[in-house]
Amino acid sequence: MELFSGLLPALGLSGAAGLNAYIPLLLVGLLAHQGLVTLSPPFDLLGNPWTLLVIFAVGAVDFIGDKVPGIDHLLHLLSGWVAAAAGAILFASQSGLADVSPSLAAVLGLLVAGSVQAGRAAVRPAATTLTAGVGNPVLSTVEDGLSLGLSVLALFVPALAVLGLLGLLWAGWRLWQRWRRPARVA
Repeated sequence: MELFSGLLPALGLSGAAGLNAYIPLLLVGLLAHQGLVTLSPPFDLLGNPWTLLVIFAVGAVDFIGDKVPGIDHLLHLLSGWVAAAAGAILFASQSGLADVSPSLAAVLGLLVAGSVQAGRAAVRPAATTLTAGVGNPVLSTVEDGLSLGLSVLALFVPALAVLGLLGLLWAGWRLWQRWRRPARVA
């Protein structure tokens, strides 16, 4: 049962990292710093004030930069790797996964965050094309809100977070299919 109770938050947090790597890292780090969550070593370093400061500073730059057309595309070139790494760290950090090898946990987190990031990367060009880039700040804000919501659910109602993650993946898949489908000739 401990494995299951650690798996659900790990899935939700790594999925949230695929949308915005810094929000779940910061939230988990703040809660660990306050002693409200327990992280497996060496991931308990996320609760260190200096680590939190760095995550906050880099996250703030990413948050603002992702709202600026042009800069957002530059940030997305890096964010795939950052999101995958954050997903791996968040998945492996969950103390309920004590029976799972850290390497396997990191790979699972990398796959979950990478899948969500890939969906995000597939949808973003369609939004840029359809709105000439004007909709990108709105989409970025929605992604940030979803990341925060998924992170909170993962920590407090993990089963809902996993359902939300599955719904998010399904919606991304449907949007990508719709965008890739050739227009029918009337």
